[in-house]
Amino acid sequence: MKKISLALFVVASVGELVAIMLGNDLLHQTCKPLIMLSLCGHYWFVSEGNHSRTFVVAMIASWIGDVLLMVAEKDEAYFLFGLAAFLVTHVMLIITFHQFRDNNAGNPLRGVQSIRMAFPVVLAGTGLIILLYPSLGALKFPVVVYVLILMCMVLAALYRYGRTDFKSMITAFAGALLFMMSDSILAINKFLMPLDHAGFWIMLTYCAGQFLIVRGVILHPYKIINR
Repeated sequence: MKKISLALFVVASVGELVAIMLGNDLLHQTCKPLIMLSLCGHYWFVSEGNHSRTFVVAMIASWIGDVLLMVAEKDEAYFLFGLAAFLVTHVMLIITFHQFRDNNAGNPLRGVQSIRMAFPVVLAGTGLIILLYPSLGALKFPVVVYVLILMCMVLAALYRYGRTDFKSMITAFAGALLFMMSDSILAINKFLMPLDHAGFWIMLTYCAGQFLIVRGVILHPYKIINR
C-alpha cells in the first residue's frame, strides 16, 4: 500500500498539471482531490502506527482547502473558507514540526545566528504583505494573518535545525519554502496581477512542497512526542 498510495499521488499530481495545461475540467475535478488523499494515505502506511494525528489533520485540512478552492473557481464566496482550511493546515504543521524534533538536543540556533537564518523568510513574507496590501480591500486582515502564520510555519521547519537528522530538516524546510512559494504565486495572481501559467506553477510547487514535507517528517529518526 505504501507504493500504491505514492504512485497514486504521482499520477494525481501529474494528471492535475496536465489538466491545467490542457484546460480539461473533468481531469482537474478528478485529479486534484486525490492529491492530498493519496499523500496522506502514503504517510499513514509508511508511519506504521507511529503516525502523528496532528500531521494527519494538517493533510486533511489541505485536502479540504483544495476542494473548497475548486468550488471557489465557480463561486468566489468559498475562497475565504479555502483560506481558513489552509490556515488550519499551517497551524497544524507548526505543531507537527515541533513534534518531529529532539528538544533534548538543545538550541543550536541562538542570537544573531537565529535572526540571520530567519531573515530571508521574514523578508519574503513581509515583502509579500507590502506588495499585496493596497489591493486586498476587505480581505486585508485575513490575508495578512494568513501570511504571518505561513511565515511561522516555514520558520518552524527551519528551527528543526540541529534537533533532527539534517536530511529530515532540510527536506521538510525545502517543502515548507515551496508551499510558501505556491501560496505567494496564488496571492499575486489573484490580488495583484495575472501571471502567465500561474495555475501550473501554483500546483507544481504545491505538490512538490507537500511531498517534501511528508518525506522530511518520515525521515525524522527519533520517537515523536505528543502525537
